[in-house]
Amino acid sequence: MTETRAAVVHPGSGRFVWQQVRLEDPRPDEVLVRVVAAGICHTDLAVRDEKLHTPLPAVLGHEGAGVVEAVGSGVTRVGVGDKVLLSFSSCGRCGACAHGHPGYCETFIPRNFAGARPDGSTPIRAADGTPLGGRFFGQSSFARHCVVDERSVVPVEAADEDELALLAPIGCGVQTGAGAVLNELRPGPGDTVAVFGAGAVGLSAVMAAALTPAARVIAVDIVPSRLDLARELGATDVVDGAEEDVPARLREITAGRGVTHALESSGVPALLRQATDSLAVRGTVAVVGAPPVGTDGTFDVNFLLNGRVVRGVTEGDSDLLGFVPSLVGLYRAGRLPYDRMIRFYSPDEINDAAADAASGKVVKPVLRIPA
Repeated sequence: MTETRAAVVHPGSGRFVWQQVRLEDPRPDEVLVRVVAAGICHTDLAVRDEKLHTPLPAVLGHEGAGVVEAVGSGVTRVGVGDKVLLSFSSCGRCGACAHGHPGYCETFIPRNFAGARPDGSTPIRAADGTPLGGRFFGQSSFARHCVVDERSVVPVEAADEDELALLAPIGCGVQTGAGAVLNELRPGPGDTVAVFGAGAVGLSAVMAAALTPAARVIAVDIVPSRLDLARELGATDVVDGAEEDVPARLREITAGRGVTHALESSGVPALLRQATDSLAVRGTVAVVGAPPVGTDGTFDVNFLLNGRVVRGVTEGDSDLLGFVPSLVGLYRAGRLPYDRMIRFYSPDEINDAAADAASGKVVKPVLRIPA
């Protein structure tokens, strides 16, 4: 048993509250991690606000980085003292997992959103013994320690814990945006990429698209400062959705052809419609934004008949052990400078950080959790 502190969300509160909790010892397929940092993602805020189906009270957080303190008897991926990044959970046995696509695991939703292990148990209890939702995305890393599914753990090299903290957002936001471009869309020479939403996921997509042979990388947003940052991170063009007719402007940029690739990262149905309407013949839009459960989108069915594709993408179709280290390498080489998006907060500032993320004041808030 490990006594530690975690940020708990209670039903109807809309806030994170730090409190004493008890963690079970790791089971054979689990790892105990001392958390160094954890990024705050839109999905954490959607669950906090009860727009997704994770039961509360629960400990959230799914962009963790830390140091392994104990391992279960069956763990082979990491050992005590290893520096690790934490990401999503998967079964490792279904067809998608077996073929290197764990983001499309047949049990992805229950493993990552149920707030429990596959058997329904949770490794986290309040100080009075009340069970709390845990293993969110296999980790629940808004805490000083967490018990993590081995399949959520990726060992990484880091010079020190400060560098390790900078790597935390790779676990979800960075790999989602970059992976959607590099693993799914795969733009080629002369192609055009439009990214709708210049938050952490969208800007990661912009940086990834700038690494490809695409001729134009276009960022669409309504926040001028984010469009400025998009230019600095590799966008060749920007479109202010608050001031311009987005589909018309994209047709102008592409000489009437439309974009060959689009990525919708905001979760706003109207922007998904704009992205779809902006596609060239045989163009593809990757949908990564997650609106509230039950949200409908629309498109012109006849418009799709010319080979246009609307494709849902989860976690950038990342095969964690291969793709996450490659993103770390790109960051270290200066080719994926996502650290430009980060602002660090102390644990006690978690609600301020969440508010800054929701308002657009900060692109990627990261909690820096001292030892």
